[in-house]
Amino acid sequence: MACAFCSHGLPQLRPSLLEWAAKRLSRRKGAPGWHWSSVLASEVGPGFPFQLKTTTTAAISKDFTEDRVWLNGREEDVGQPRLQACLQEIRRLARKRRNTWDGDLPPSSLNCKVHVASENNFPTAAGLASSAAGYACLAYTLARVYGVESDLSEVARRGSGSACRSLYGGFVEWQMGEQADGKDSIARQVAPESHWPELRVLILVFRAESVVPARMAEMTRCIQERDFRGFAQLTMQDSNQFHATCLDTFPPISYLSHISWRIIHLVHRFNAHHGDTKVAYTFDAGPNAVIFTLEDTMADFVAAVRHTFPPGSNGDTFLRGLQVRPASLPAELKAALAMEPTPGGVKYIIATQVGPGPQILDDPYTHLLGPDGLPKPAA
Repeated sequence: MACAFCSHGLPQLRPSLLEWAAKRLSRRKGAPGWHWSSVLASEVGPGFPFQLKTTTTAAISKDFTEDRVWLNGREEDVGQPRLQACLQEIRRLARKRRNTWDGDLPPSSLNCKVHVASENNFPTAAGLASSAAGYACLAYTLARVYGVESDLSEVARRGSGSACRSLYGGFVEWQMGEQADGKDSIARQVAPESHWPELRVLILVFRAESVVPARMAEMTRCIQERDFRGFAQLTMQDSNQFHATCLDTFPPISYLSHISWRIIHLVHRFNAHHGDTKVAYTFDAGPNAVIFTLEDTMADFVAAVRHTFPPGSNGDTFLRGLQVRPASLPAELKAALAMEPTPGGVKYIIATQVGPGPQILDDPYTHLLGPDGLPKPAA
């Protein structure tokens, strides 16, 4: 029995790319991915033809002698605590469902071992939520093969807190919850991916309790009303606060590189030239920038990035994902930016938009495991 699942986004970015500062700094003690404050994120879309995705295939069989897992073609330790937390919870839910089954019992799969293969095609450990997408894929796929039909937010959160949001498309809130056991710290969709069709995301790939609730309410309002200026300003303010808090620790934690700071200056000068907030940046736990803008501004900002960070030999593949109309940089904007070019500072740009939640891949060709339950040879 095999099932393949494709999760667009990050990430959360990350797939989930819009993070609140308390995310990494205020975990509940002793809890698997619990949160002191609510978190809001946007799930990025596929960005055809360059898809931001994690693809996971799981198979169970009485012929398997042990649980095994492969990540990007490399076998990993199946005993990892976060992986085991997800697997054990899925099996517990499957056992519970079987015990309450009304009618003839289906064939039991609880005694079968599982093989899992997972691949993602965007940078890992770079602040783009590869772990969130990966554990969302894992939870969803395991649920399919074990016949679990309950809400999976709490399961995915055991692997990676941010993963609970990647189970939904569009704009997603990770709710803080109030129960001591964290069972109500789950995700809910604020708005679907179709809610703000003009919103665009550019990913630039390189070489406090009293504040957060108010910002959550204001950010939710901005999304619901498609208020880009408010959305953009809150996004940048929160990114700045997160990284300021990191620097205020001892020893300090610094995620931003000199290229990150040049992008921050580029965004502010671009906005100042237009007399309006046209573009917003956000950085998670990594130096890569995530840029939010609207469709009618994207081409001009891409031109500004090309001018400031001229591509090297990869000029034809510097911009990936959604089609962006060619645009020249006006002389007055070039003068307003007043930044010396840094060739090769940005490796490439991924153009995408807010996307959907889990997608089932029915085509066996896309499955990562072969009929023998082992990873298919690399093409």
